[in-house]
Amino acid sequence: MTMPYALPVMQETTYDVNGKKIFVAEAGDGPALLLLHGGGPGASGVSNYVRNIGALAKEYRVIVPDLPGYGRSTKGVDGSDPFGYLADHIRGLLDELGLDKAHMVGNSYGAACALRLALDTPGRLDRMVLMGPGGVGTTRALPTAGLNSLLDYYRGEGPSRLKLEKFIRNYLVFNAADIPDSAIEERYRASIDPEVVAAPPLTRPSGPGAARTVWRMDFTRDPRLKRLPVPTLVMWGAADKVNRPSGGRMLADRMPDCDLYVAANTGHWVQFERAELFNRMCADFLAGHR
Repeated sequence: MTMPYALPVMQETTYDVNGKKIFVAEAGDGPALLLLHGGGPGASGVSNYVRNIGALAKEYRVIVPDLPGYGRSTKGVDGSDPFGYLADHIRGLLDELGLDKAHMVGNSYGAACALRLALDTPGRLDRMVLMGPGGVGTTRALPTAGLNSLLDYYRGEGPSRLKLEKFIRNYLVFNAADIPDSAIEERYRASIDPEVVAAPPLTRPSGPGAARTVWRMDFTRDPRLKRLPVPTLVMWGAADKVNRPSGGRMLADRMPDCDLYVAANTGHWVQFERAELFNRMCADFLAGHR
């Protein structure tokens, strides 16, 4: 039986970052902690972390942006370097917030954003938690069925509620019944925003520079990974059908300060599917208790 999760009262602010609008919801006091959401159709910050914000806000200043391309933030992402584009805007958001450093938690696309930001400017992060990050070993195997479902959402006949429900129930989570119909409907409505349809934030690289983009988007090809000093906890669902759980071992083998936890009977959404476990481990790790 799923426990109820109550969101705290959150302050909402829109910041101007590199000429783009970034929407942020905030709650709690303490060390700054950014929660960066995944890249599935219709995703947004608060909806991605609805089961975590209340628990983490007891100890941290929890900052939940809508990533560029999503929610109430400016639409569009630079397809030639999407992870770099997201990282640049989250770094710019830190500047707007007056934060020299912060903890970062990222899920999937948001985890790729956090990892790229850490590689480019490691001094801006205290500690980092990554759940099923994108961009790990992606040039070493064909895309999963779940990732293909995500990337094909705006292709072919275009977006539909049926396509989104199939992605969420068949690929995103281990237990399809854990996702209420209302959540799917909310995400579907967000996914068909005309600005999003015109410029989907997560697509297959294409065009003359596609090969370079694909290579750059695989963190296991980046030599900086072996020197990254940021203490990192990687959490991965053992039944993740979007990003292969073997990516966790790839990161742990390459990163000098990386703990790895693989959650049984869990899909791509560890922070949602195993919220109590995630909240406890995340708070302990960020507080320096390993």
